[in-house]
Amino acid sequence: MSAVNLDDPSLYINRELSWLEFNRRVLEEAQDPGVPLLERLKFHAIFGSNLDEFYMVRVGGLQQKVQAGIARGSGGDKMPPHVQLAKINETVKSLVESQYASLLNDLLPALRDKGIVIRRIPDLTEADRKQLKDVFRDQFFPVLTPLAIDQGHPFPHLLNKSLNIAVTLRRPDDAEPLYAVVQVPGMLARFVTLQVNRTASSESSTTIPVLREPDPTSSQELRLPDYGIVLSPLEDVIRLHLDELFPGMELAGAHVFRVTRDSEFEIDDEVDDLLRAIEDSVKKRRRGHASRLEIEAGAPAELEGFLISALDLHPEDVVRVPSLLDLTGLFQIYGLPGFAELRDPPFVPTPVREFAQATTPWTAIRAKDILVHHPYESFKHVVDFIEAAAADDRVQAIKQTLYRTSSDSPVVRALQRAADRGKQVTAVIELKARLDEERNILWARELEKAGVHVVFGFVGLKTHCKVALVVRRDEDNQLRRYVHLGTGNYNPTTARTYTDLGIFTCNPDFAADVALLFNYLTGYAALPQWKKLIVAPSRLMDFMLEKIGQEAANAKAGKKAGIRAKVNGILEPAIVKALYLASQAGVKIDLACRGVCALRPGIPGVSETIRVTSVVDRFLEHSRVFYFENDGDPEVYVGSADWMDRNLTRRVEVVFPIEQADLKARVIDEVLKTTLADNQKSRLLLPDGSYRRVEVKTGEEPVRSQARFLEMAKKSADRALTAPATSSQPVPTSATSKPKLASRTRKAK
Repeated sequence: MSAVNLDDPSLYINRELSWLEFNRRVLEEAQDPGVPLLERLKFHAIFGSNLDEFYMVRVGGLQQKVQAGIARGSGGDKMPPHVQLAKINETVKSLVESQYASLLNDLLPALRDKGIVIRRIPDLTEADRKQLKDVFRDQFFPVLTPLAIDQGHPFPHLLNKSLNIAVTLRRPDDAEPLYAVVQVPGMLARFVTLQVNRTASSESSTTIPVLREPDPTSSQELRLPDYGIVLSPLEDVIRLHLDELFPGMELAGAHVFRVTRDSEFEIDDEVDDLLRAIEDSVKKRRRGHASRLEIEAGAPAELEGFLISALDLHPEDVVRVPSLLDLTGLFQIYGLPGFAELRDPPFVPTPVREFAQATTPWTAIRAKDILVHHPYESFKHVVDFIEAAAADDRVQAIKQTLYRTSSDSPVVRALQRAADRGKQVTAVIELKARLDEERNILWARELEKAGVHVVFGFVGLKTHCKVALVVRRDEDNQLRRYVHLGTGNYNPTTARTYTDLGIFTCNPDFAADVALLFNYLTGYAALPQWKKLIVAPSRLMDFMLEKIGQEAANAKAGKKAGIRAKVNGILEPAIVKALYLASQAGVKIDLACRGVCALRPGIPGVSETIRVTSVVDRFLEHSRVFYFENDGDPEVYVGSADWMDRNLTRRVEVVFPIEQADLKARVIDEVLKTTLADNQKSRLLLPDGSYRRVEVKTGEEPVRSQARFLEMAKKSADRALTAPATSSQPVPTSATSKPKLASRTRKAK
């Protein structure tokens, strides 16, 4: 048998098409009758939001490559950009058709039966129209700006992702059509409340935004259940009253459309002021070239052609939509108060026993390393860790990386308070976190005002690791360093919907490594010799290749071998090739990859021992875990990096070992085993790049991993009420001197 060429592009799945398959799995949750109705609506909104970002970042870049005449594709598959765009357009068209068929024929009628009604123009009653006319004149008319398009009025620059109404007009006694645009204001709620019935509801005290209560004596009003609400889209309200915006003109047509713009940008490696460069780039993003035009299906071809020309697009860049445009607006309906029976059962993240029973975070962490599993276990312990450090007079310094955080972040506020109290506080803020640049710029300025040393990291690399360090002089007069390492951002909001792992430790080796990491990020320092951390881009790629190669060598030698991993993406060709070689050596490889995956499993002679699954459920799978059998002495690593080229070569990432026996067992037996056993919300990747649901085999127990994790967390919390905390390792006694802080931008070396 001849050797297989592992560089053959046919062995690799295209990144963009793999991502669309991920979004298809999101859409499947929106179409699943077993998912509560409002949760299905939420998944429709997520699907739309995902697709927006895909066109803003990925499609826009491909269009630029085609315009630049770049014929060769990147990645292992080498698919040319123009071929990718053609396949993307074909796939998106199919997905959008499937989405709207499900939404219009299934979900919205089901929601109507439960009392949530979206009423379009043909269905409005006379009472509705009178109510909307008053609302339009009082609330909407003053903020609207009709924009004519002619020789004296060029086509306006339309904001990225904004809804717009293309209006076709004629002057009296003139058949020549005129065009105008009305932008739907983004600051207004997408849906207008027409009617609310809360007569017999236990939730009647809940406040709902109502424009005017219906007349209960009117026979024209819709009969609602005991608790119900009727809504009308804002664009329909505006469309109903266009004659007031264009008095004296004949209205020939009005159709809603939406433009998505390329929002990716690059920063010059020679830039001197990173903050200013990011600010300038964010401003340019708003004027990026159009990458997609969405327009109502009933719009005439002449109008579509006019918009294509004005936006400098091609016909294949147009997506015709049969109903509501911009389904991210459905988040407003999902957020309506009440309707508990239409949602997932509520849950409260459980406290971690070690912290719940300790007097301070410091005593808990000194007793043993502590693993936290979010959102099942409370992220409040992470916030408490930083807030306690800010308030504790024994704490001398706090250092933290910030990639994405919430709009009103308690973590950032704690850092500000710490600086106000005279502590040495350093924040490494990643300004280049995609689509969060403006928020991070705001936080950077606020922190600097409070006296925090703000560092923007490297120009050529994103600082993506999740690390916090607290330096404290403890009661025994020892100067100790307390560390938090995680897989997710310091964001209390997303911590309730993303699955992540974190560890608290004051182990001297971990603490020393983290201190060196911050010195590397903030000062001029050569790469250190790490004791525990595996850091990208200097070491992580080689480390992963070594570990995969080690398992292949063990399998060839007849030793125990195996690889299990939980990641968000697998794209790096060198990693895929190493996994193929390990499979050829007989290594059993079980991978849970939520999103894009370039690897094709199950190919005879190449990857037949590799299994790849993807869990899409209530929470967004986000943690990264790596397991290597190591001839019966398993090694487990957790971190911020995926097996993608950007994580391994273009970002500062940290992966770290789980060494404490009880924590290692928990990651293996609880996190990995349960995730890989999921047969309810898991899909199996097939060799052709498509996915099918994992089936429950005869005699096999149904496993929904996220439900299991919720059960485990509750049992753990129940035990915390009765069982005493235990200590499994001695109190570390290492000390360190006060670190020197830096506050300047440097170029990556």
